[in-house]
Amino acid sequence: MPTDLIPQSHKQLRLWVADRLRSEILEGRIKPGEWLRQERLAAEHGVSQTPVREALKLLAGEGLVEHVPYRGIRVVEFSVEDVEDLYACRAFIEGMAARYAAVSITEGEIAELTRLYHRMVRCKTPDDIVEYRELNRLFHSGIFGASGRSYLVRTLAQLWAAFPTMLWSNVPRVARESVPERDAPDIEEHTAILDALRAHDPDAAERAVRRHIEAAGGSLVAAMRVKS
Repeated sequence: MPTDLIPQSHKQLRLWVADRLRSEILEGRIKPGEWLRQERLAAEHGVSQTPVREALKLLAGEGLVEHVPYRGIRVVEFSVEDVEDLYACRAFIEGMAARYAAVSITEGEIAELTRLYHRMVRCKTPDDIVEYRELNRLFHSGIFGASGRSYLVRTLAQLWAAFPTMLWSNVPRVARESVPERDAPDIEEHTAILDALRAHDPDAAERAVRRHIEAAGGSLVAAMRVKS
C-alpha cells in the first residue's frame, strides 16, 4: 500500500479504513461470515490497529459486521428468515413511499425514472449485472425520493446503502449474475411501477412496488434454499 495514499489525520484514517472494508464486503471480496482480525487488517492496510478498531465500530453501526462475544467480529451472514423479514419491510415501506410519490412526483422526476428504466432494459445479464443493479438502485431511490417524506427517505436510503448487495453476496448463484427467471418479470414490474407513477395513481403505484419487491425477495429466498 503506497504510504502517500493513506490519509494522515486520525479521523480521516478511521473513515478511510471503513470505506475500504465496506467496499470489500459489498463487492464480496470479504465473504459473509468471515472473521475480521484487527491485526491482519491493520497489516493489510498499512495502519495501526486503532483506526481498524474504530472502523469496525462504524461498520457494526451500519449493520455490516457484528461482534460475537469472546470470539471477535465477523461479517454479517443473513439467514433465509432474515431475507424474508428484510424484503417484507422493504415492500411495506417502499410501497408507502410509492403511494406518496404518485401524488407529488414531478414531470422531471418521471423523466429521470424513464431514462433509468430504458438503460435497465438495454442491460444484458450477466455481463451488465453490476450496471443493472446500480441503475435499479437509482430507480428505486428516485421513487422514494419523490415521495417527499423525509423519514421514509432516510430509512430506505439506509436499507439500500448496503443490504441488497450484501444479500446477493450471501448467495453464490446470484452474487455475480441475476436469477435467470427474474429477468423478464423484473422489467415488466418496473414498467407497471412507472405506468402507475405517470398516471399519478397512488393505489396502483403502491401495489406495483409491493408486488415487485415481494417477487424479488421470493426469488432470492428460493436461491438461498437451493444453496442450503
